[in-house]
Amino acid sequence: MVRRTGLIGLLIALLTFVLWTPGSALAAAPARAAADGECAVLAPGASPAAERAVAAACAQVTAGVWYTWGGGHGAQPGATYGQVDPTDPASEHDPERLGFDCSGLVRYAYAQAAGSDILNGVASTQYYTHRAAERFTADQGTAPLLPGDLLAWGTSQNLHHIAIYLGAGKMVEARQSGTKLMVSDVRLNGDYFGALRVNTGAVTGHVFQTWGTGVWTKAAPSVGAARVYAFPQSTTIRVQCQKHAELVTSDGYTNDAWSYLPDYRAWMTNIYIKGPAWLEGVPTCT
Repeated sequence: MVRRTGLIGLLIALLTFVLWTPGSALAAAPARAAADGECAVLAPGASPAAERAVAAACAQVTAGVWYTWGGGHGAQPGATYGQVDPTDPASEHDPERLGFDCSGLVRYAYAQAAGSDILNGVASTQYYTHRAAERFTADQGTAPLLPGDLLAWGTSQNLHHIAIYLGAGKMVEARQSGTKLMVSDVRLNGDYFGALRVNTGAVTGHVFQTWGTGVWTKAAPSVGAARVYAFPQSTTIRVQCQKHAELVTSDGYTNDAWSYLPDYRAWMTNIYIKGPAWLEGVPTCT
């Protein structure tokens, strides 16, 4: 029989061994290193929908699908034959290739994840979506990002590329003509613009529709303020608040009401927002 004092000593020794031995059950498991070119969720913390989006995009990588200019923008999400990009000689075979461009891949991945076509549009439309759950500036780098977040490149007036973050500094993208869909290191240099997390659930806030073509949002509620982004066509927007500011006359209407659009960090005259001159249910900006 083991005496009580001997039993206590044995338990202390075993506990010391467990706490101090590397690789023990109580030690933190090291992060999994990504294999070269591996397309998968490479970090914890993503929502189930974001993980489904990554899986959908990675399945296309595994299948060896091509980048093709304009690909993925058919009536329904999915690969389509592309077009010739007049600025890129490498795109001459894109009309013969079934594939995606950058935003076509993002559209498809999130349609698969959400069960509906929630990100139909080009890179700028996807980045400025009213479905953004959270946004991140270029200065923040990849530190706050989770797998499934969208990364964008360009300027506020011209976002030209978008990709899906995998974690561990990697992303999946449809990069350029003459290549297949690929896994790449995140490029934070050059014209990296920022990132966003997609909300695949119910949209919060005051949601409206714009009208008109080429309508600019502004850095301040004034016609003379710096341009931020132009809506090429009718667009779904989220309005945070509105205020009376500079009087504007355009397309037969006159109004001094301006709305603040948080997804664009910009202002827009209420003339081009469908609804009454002063939007119902939207609070006054303070």
